[in-house]
Amino acid sequence: MTIPATAPLHGHLILVIAKKDKPEPREQMSENYESAQAFGVDVDGVAAGQPIVVDAKTFGYPRKSLSDLDAGDYYVQGVFNTYEQFHLETGKTLWLPPDRGEGQHWDRKPGNPYNAPVKLHLDPKSGATLKVTLDKVIAPIEGTDQDPAVIAAKDPGAKWLKFMRFKSEKLTKFWGRDTYLGAWILLPDGFDEHPDAKYPLVVYQDHYHATSGPSFIATKPVAGATAGRRGGGDNGYRFFEDWTAGRMPRTIILYVQNANPYYDDSYAVDSANVGPYGAAINDELIPAVEKQYRGIGQGWARATYGGSTGGWEALATQVFYPDKYNGSYAACPDPVDFHAYQGINLYDYDNAFKLKGDFGEVAIAADRKPDGTVIADTQSEFAFEYVLGTHGRSTEQWDIWQAVFSPAGPDGYPADILDPLTGKIDKKVLAYWKDHYDIAAILKRDWPVLGPKLEGKLHLAVGDGDTYFLNNAVHLLQQQLDATTNPHSDATFQYGPGMPHCYTGGPTEYTMQQNNANWAQRVLPQMAEHWLKTAPAGADVKSWRY
Repeated sequence: MTIPATAPLHGHLILVIAKKDKPEPREQMSENYESAQAFGVDVDGVAAGQPIVVDAKTFGYPRKSLSDLDAGDYYVQGVFNTYEQFHLETGKTLWLPPDRGEGQHWDRKPGNPYNAPVKLHLDPKSGATLKVTLDKVIAPIEGTDQDPAVIAAKDPGAKWLKFMRFKSEKLTKFWGRDTYLGAWILLPDGFDEHPDAKYPLVVYQDHYHATSGPSFIATKPVAGATAGRRGGGDNGYRFFEDWTAGRMPRTIILYVQNANPYYDDSYAVDSANVGPYGAAINDELIPAVEKQYRGIGQGWARATYGGSTGGWEALATQVFYPDKYNGSYAACPDPVDFHAYQGINLYDYDNAFKLKGDFGEVAIAADRKPDGTVIADTQSEFAFEYVLGTHGRSTEQWDIWQAVFSPAGPDGYPADILDPLTGKIDKKVLAYWKDHYDIAAILKRDWPVLGPKLEGKLHLAVGDGDTYFLNNAVHLLQQQLDATTNPHSDATFQYGPGMPHCYTGGPTEYTMQQNNANWAQRVLPQMAEHWLKTAPAGADVKSWRY
């Protein structure tokens, strides 16, 4: 594998082998049994023009070695995920993949070298050497219809939808380079016509979206959705209609872009490896948004919600900043109790890949269909991520949890919660996780202080057929909160029997975007009702209710 270059190469080569050429092999990678084959190679200072070798010793997924492949014709494609040096505030220098506006997707990251798929005959027994040259470079995003600044100017919803590129001094100090947050701000109808009104703020938590701000908003109708239509059609567009017609509570909705070198999202908390994103968002960005767009700027008039990663963030934000928010609405949250880290009981298991008896063993499931069919196990998912990047640099799910929750290891990279090749769990690292990020453990430990601050604020929903078994941790959290006293928790829980990941009470055929819109239309009125009930004496409960 050769990459034309003028300087030594630093990064990670991902060589993908597939039986079909459409979509391109790089787009056929996944963590389940349907994945294409791939091999990963760390590249640290290889001279320009020197070959990068993939051989039988190179770690692969789903099959571990090149020698395990059947002889035959395949489509082969390589992508080189380029790393940069980060000189951290801690004094460590790390090689990491920067986000370049695409939301941490190695297969479409601007500037990454790659090649068009080439058909080759592979026969591991032949001993033949095959050569591939990565002679193309993924194009940049800036100035295109994926550039947030371009979208904000062209979008028909620009009257209500604003974009802010915000430099965070806290993150800049941590990462040793200028670091920005992107902020999409959805303004209520009548914002310009009521210059004296001040508004509550809702923080919508979600993965990175480069093109449209909050993913539940569609400012154009799609097939089957026409202006004014109340049934069927696209939920995102119907939300937009209701929003701009004044049929929703008049609030500011803030969606934050916070992609980083480890993932498309920071998890909105302070982290030893990812940085002080909790402080950057809550102490820097939000006050700036509220100042510019006339937010009330008080904890009683804020709420947060989201699903999946956003569900965990919504709950963690409320728990970690109990006085800054007055309501958390969390759908299908990532693990909220590490006794159920998906299918892994980190506290009671010694190994995350296998349950072992005296004579038998069984693989621990990771993903499933709603009917219970297992489509991936934990060992294969960790292998998938290891092929995409070592030292926690895959920019995938298990690695970002580790990056957020772990202390930094001796080398400056996130300390392994478990060995990615053997599955052995590190209980010392787990103790750090428990103290800092296990939401159930934190609520149990600090309930005398947190309990009174969280009354009326915690609301969770999850499908009991959740694709990633996230319902198990939610049930454990409910059992714990149901047993609380002084005060007894009034947290609400909703379960969808047999429903998959990010079921939020809508029809099962909804897409994730439609579910987000449905969820928004359900919870925003609940937020407003709660604010009015709990607003302190003399608070502004009128100017935004015109």
